Amino acid sequence: MKKFILALLAATVATSPVLAAPDRDRDDRRVVQTQRTVVKQNGNRVVTQKKVEIRGDDRRQARRSWRKGERFESRYAQNYRVISSPRQYRLRDAPRGYRWVQSGNDAVLVGITSGLIASVLANAIR
Repeated sequence: MKKFILALLAATVATSPVLAAPDRDRDDRRVVQTQRTVVKQNGNRVVTQKKVEIRGDDRRQARRSWRKGERFESRYAQNYRVISSPRQYRLRDAPRGYRWVQSGNDAVLVGITSGLIASVLANAIR
């Protein structure tokens, strides 16, 4: 009986790191695009598939759509910069406590202290 309990304990200790390891199938992968190519060579049909994936921190490179009331974080913005002269882009002057920032082609009015989005103008910057 002692041998059985010791063997069970040893098996439990040996398998615990395997059970504690993160699941590799669920590591924040997202398939963006799947391409299929059909090529005929000498009468034979060859089908190839290609998957383009974005993982982890590369996800911030994907286009982000901003909404009023959300918190603006510059690390998720594409082509982020503060707009110093809003009239150049036909934007009204920002009220006190707000500033215009660029995220891709969008102009976003953001509260300086809170970081909340007050307004979003899509495709305002070309």
